[in-house]
Amino acid sequence: MYKIDKLNELAEIVAEKRAENANLEPRRMTAEEKDTLLAAFHPDYKQDEFTVLSAGVNKGDKVPSQLAELLQGKSRISAEDVDLNKPDYDTDVLIIGGGGAGASAAIEADETGVKTMIVTKLRIGDANTMMAEGGIQAADKPNDSPAIHYIDAFGGGHFAAKPELVKNLVTKAPSAIQWLNKLGVEFDKEPDGTMITTHGGGTSRKRMHAAKDYSGAEIMRTLRDEVLNRGIPVIDFTAAVEIILDENGKAGGAVLMNMETKELLVARAKTVIIATGGAGRLHYQGFPTSNHYGATADGLILGYRVGAGLLYADTLQYHPTGTGYPEQIFGALVTEKVRSLGAKLVNIDGEVFMHPLETRDVTAASIIRECTERNKGIDTGLGKAVWLDTPMIEYKNGEGTIEKRIPAMMRMFGKYGIDIRKEPILVYPTLHYQNGGLNISVDCSTDVENLYAAGEVAGGIHGRNRLMGNSLLDVIVFGRDAGKNAAMKAKSIAIPEKLTLAHIEKFNNELAQAGIENNTASPMLLPHYARKSK
Repeated sequence: MYKIDKLNELAEIVAEKRAENANLEPRRMTAEEKDTLLAAFHPDYKQDEFTVLSAGVNKGDKVPSQLAELLQGKSRISAEDVDLNKPDYDTDVLIIGGGGAGASAAIEADETGVKTMIVTKLRIGDANTMMAEGGIQAADKPNDSPAIHYIDAFGGGHFAAKPELVKNLVTKAPSAIQWLNKLGVEFDKEPDGTMITTHGGGTSRKRMHAAKDYSGAEIMRTLRDEVLNRGIPVIDFTAAVEIILDENGKAGGAVLMNMETKELLVARAKTVIIATGGAGRLHYQGFPTSNHYGATADGLILGYRVGAGLLYADTLQYHPTGTGYPEQIFGALVTEKVRSLGAKLVNIDGEVFMHPLETRDVTAASIIRECTERNKGIDTGLGKAVWLDTPMIEYKNGEGTIEKRIPAMMRMFGKYGIDIRKEPILVYPTLHYQNGGLNISVDCSTDVENLYAAGEVAGGIHGRNRLMGNSLLDVIVFGRDAGKNAAMKAKSIAIPEKLTLAHIEKFNNELAQAGIENNTASPMLLPHYARKSK
């Protein structure tokens, strides 16, 4: 059984070696070493955890088995359940999702003067954007440039991203920061107003802009307030369960479900934006997650069933430093900013076993190797973990640094009697981000006309691995673009007249022809955490 005294004893070893470890600077791995490490230890390379799709536009591609069950699952409705001729809502741009991408899209669509509406299965702001801590990248300092940012991001994603999407991300990053700044985001700044920037894993320049260590919450607060102040309608606790098409196969709205009453509603729209976020609550391979409660891959299912293709749906990001102890916050994110401020990863023997700012996939795989093959992890009673030596931050930067730069992290652990200024913390990889998603073009359009996607639900921007700070940037840059482009398209077309849900039966027939008998209700909408009887 796990003993707290043993943990304290092991923590003393870390403290004893702190002065020695502070001066260590482990070399970065070579490209060949990284490839070998990832192939052996990263979860994305465990072939038996994936299923090859038998139906849909990505037939023949592999995806995580839990996702395959939903992609090839049973729609929650049939065409006869709703009257598409009597819409409950009429709008120009329908935005599905109330996180950073959805809110940014709504603001920009509203700015063009079109009628805009958000539907979200929880509340506006209940999203992974709110959970982001470390910061948002932008090359806006004299020693940096979008070109350098491009090289970092493209290389960090194993050169698998769509180049035009990476270019769009990095070139619009500085203006995205200024847009947020003008909206009222309280970025960390020097007394003269200069924005404070730091390094992140895989970055060659200090370009991480932050608001302490609650950057996502601060950005989401600002975006939410702007949406509400503009009077943009937000339909809370209402999930999209199917995209509606017109007679020509173009997106024309969505079937909605009231999460409390289960009433079905019809929203008719000229254009639709899917901004539903990620999939962490599917707990791929049994991993804990840092994700928000609503992250159940809904947008992938909605898009896939109407013919929108997926890109890199087989690649996920396991953030290297999820909380390994205590149980109450197991899997919660320990921001990369902790390492950028000087904390190092240490094994049971007090050894610094890797460079603290390798890319996330390499760092996660290194920690897994340390806890398995090398047997140098710490048994927490919840599994194995390694130390993240947080007191080293103040050892190197001076007393008060932690409270000033990562106060939310200090408070989170403080609730459970752990003072991260004096005690190292235990970490292990946690399911964090959906690298792949709906395949989009640079204008955020999917394979289905009039259907757009933005934010974590979209694939191709980050390739097969994402750098810290590029997700908050992604939701702003592509969220804004999706809003503008969907609005401009809406201005040029008429309200769809003949709407249909014929795709549901068509997809069911394809599943039947493939021999798939799957009654899993899809999309999932909310995770299944009900206790099972023994």
